Amino acid sequence: MLQVENLTRRYGDLLALDGVSLEAAPGEIVGLLGANGAGKSTLLRTAAGLQPPDAGVVRVLETDVWRDPVAGRRQVGYAPDEPSFYEELSAGEYLAFLADVRALEPVPAEAHARELLARLGLADHVDEPVRRFSHGMRKKLSFVAAVLHRPRVLLCDEALEGFDAPAGLAAHETLRALATDGCAVLFSSHVTEAMERLCDRVVVLHRGRVARTLSRADWGDPAPGLSTLERSFLELVRSSASGETPE
Repeated sequence: MLQVENLTRRYGDLLALDGVSLEAAPGEIVGLLGANGAGKSTLLRTAAGLQPPDAGVVRVLETDVWRDPVAGRRQVGYAPDEPSFYEELSAGEYLAFLADVRALEPVPAEAHARELLARLGLADHVDEPVRRFSHGMRKKLSFVAAVLHRPRVLLCDEALEGFDAPAGLAAHETLRALATDGCAVLFSSHVTEAMERLCDRVVVLHRGRVARTLSRADWGDPAPGLSTLERSFLELVRSSASGETPE
């Protein structure tokens, strides 16, 4: 479980977070919605243990992230809005490095990494240096890195923006699978349709405060399966990949 209690963070005179409290339970995908400057990225960076709060507590599985940062971060996956990498490493080398840092078994970790890369359309780029990656490819690699160790808490800061449609759907499936396995997900996005389809609850931030919390009952269950547009697009992509002439 992720627990955020009375989190406060200032940047000089700017109060970015003003006593924010929220939680995400195991198996739950919680959306984080707000305008630019509402405090979403500050909240996620602080919850990931990357910048200290001025006040408040972040707990991951009852561990205080700032009192015991090593134990806290071990359970967390974080996909930032603007990822950074060791540019000269290939995608495969970068993920192998992360697996080693997280003390994952090398062979299963490599198999899992290749499976995730294939789902997101990066299978042909495993040996390519990250410096050659486009923005969308970098975002995909960042997402793979965040979920590689099957975290118990996953923090996504607009992590799927820039994904093409097939990769976006694959990422949604990955998030649902992680939640089914007990992961607590905090998912920030500007795409409200994605939140409606994916999230169990949505926390709305406004000027650094929790303005409202909405449950799925507030917007209703989305239609099952793919939308007409999603289905048509995927059929086109699959037909092109197989060499068929799309109708």
